[in-house]
Amino acid sequence: MMLFQGIRNRRRLRQRARMLYAEIARAARKPDFFQALGVADTLDGRFDLIVLHAHLVLRRLKGAGEQRRVLSQALFDTMFAEMDEALRELGVGDLSVGRKIREMTDAFYGRALSYEEALQSHDDDALLKAALARNVYRGRAPSVAALAALANYVRALDQTLSRNTDDAVLAADIAWPAIAPTACVHGA
Repeated sequence: MMLFQGIRNRRRLRQRARMLYAEIARAARKPDFFQALGVADTLDGRFDLIVLHAHLVLRRLKGAGEQRRVLSQALFDTMFAEMDEALRELGVGDLSVGRKIREMTDAFYGRALSYEEALQSHDDDALLKAALARNVYRGRAPSVAALAALANYVRALDQTLSRNTDDAVLAADIAWPAIAPTACVHGA
């Protein structure tokens, strides 16, 4: 009987991971990121926003507890299963999908590391802005206002997630912060 209980619990956590990923993807696709903050509305731009949001949620789930660990892994697996499916829908050949997913996984870990270092730093957001410019804007020069607004959004989301209860996060009940509009989208 305990075996079936464990299977049911894992299945329930995988379902929660799918719900949580759907919420992350929905939040990362807000038009304001593209229209107000000048993030490229491309596959790369969308990928980078999903990675940013996923990292912040995974950061919140870090810590003690088997349930958090299993949900974190299920969320990560769900995210890359969805990306695998998206690549296939875009017509990427079966032989190339595995390589592209490995590249995306490596990109995720690199970005997560730079975001984590920036979020732990207390340097007036210089590291966070540099990480966002490098990863989300991919070398294109965002306006100072857009970069500041994105950094403020990231800090606000990190604080919101830290205040959420485990139950709220597990239920994908996250109050995503508003994206502050900027007057200038492109150029420094």
